Amino acid sequence: MFLDNNYGNGGLVSVTIEVETKDCSMLGDAELEEMTEVCADGPNQFEIGLISKQTEEWVLCTTARENGRLKGFSFFTLERIGGTPSVIIGLASIARTSKRDTVLKAIVTEHLRRSVLAFPDEDVVMGARLNDPSGFEAFKSLTGVAPAPNGKESGEDRAWGKRLVKRYGMSSLSYDEHKFVAKGSEETACVIDHTSLKPEKFAPEVVAFFKPLNLKRGDVLIAYGWAMAEDLEKLV
Repeated sequence: MFLDNNYGNGGLVSVTIEVETKDCSMLGDAELEEMTEVCADGPNQFEIGLISKQTEEWVLCTTARENGRLKGFSFFTLERIGGTPSVIIGLASIARTSKRDTVLKAIVTEHLRRSVLAFPDEDVVMGARLNDPSGFEAFKSLTGVAPAPNGKESGEDRAWGKRLVKRYGMSSLSYDEHKFVAKGSEETACVIDHTSLKPEKFAPEVVAFFKPLNLKRGDVLIAYGWAMAEDLEKLV
């Protein structure tokens, strides 16, 4: 269960989100249909065939519910990439409700909580594919997020971009390591499907990251950030 306190028009408001993580093999048809409904109002309208395929490609799935109704989900896996503990996010979608920021936060927090249980006392990298600036809201609690608005990527940033492209099974030949852009293959991009409540607050530099993307082709931005061990300890 995830409890978030926010200030609304009437003062402090508590939002309770029920979060659950299970093996993808345990997902039933009814749950997959619910996921399709969550995507229906967003720009990335993932169909049930694609969502069903994710159960074969990913190990875990986190769902977030409010009063029993599905409000968001995320396929992911915990693994080591080059020896580094990693949370790799696959297809994810957040329902377009007034509480969607809280739902996204709840899901990411659950991913990170799972990571500290799997990799105690270690820093963890979290990677994802994005096709809209709103996706960066998943990285709010992380440090060293790349690409960064200042446009100064390090050799480590470029190396992690390449590692994630390989992990996602995308062609390194069509990846621009300076722009963090991976070209699609005319298939639906499996990204974090989220729309911010306040898109007008995005820095112009962040919006510019997405200018080169051909969304119809399935291009994505490869992004990652770090969760420090001392911060992860607070989640358990």
